[in-house]
Amino acid sequence: MATTLSGVVVFVVSLLVGGAAIYAGALVALKGRDYTHAVVTALLGALAWTGVEVALAWADVNVGSLASLLALVVWVGVVKYRYDAGWLRAALIGVFAWVAALVALAVLGPLGVPGIDAYGVPGA
Repeated sequence: MATTLSGVVVFVVSLLVGGAAIYAGALVALKGRDYTHAVVTALLGALAWTGVEVALAWADVNVGSLASLLALVVWVGVVKYRYDAGWLRAALIGVFAWVAALVALAVLGPLGVPGIDAYGVPGA
């Protein structure tokens, strides 16, 4: 039971970190919405990224790095849709979210918080 509970806690905290990073990225890119909107965007982005990679694996398409690039384009598309932005603005939100996630994880690391990630932010 403790491992299931700790897994759920890590997932929720990681999703909140990812949402905070997207929220910060959107504020910097001048397309800010509320924090809940950013957390839902992080969840949808993570699902979209996973969906692309699973679909390509299921179809037995071995394209290596192109799969990650395609997943990234789909993720930016999710941000574009959720923030009613153009492709460039959505990509900027993504870049700023990535930086914010790295900063958040750098702060959480020394605090001894194990297993935390930034779900919904690629590469963080």
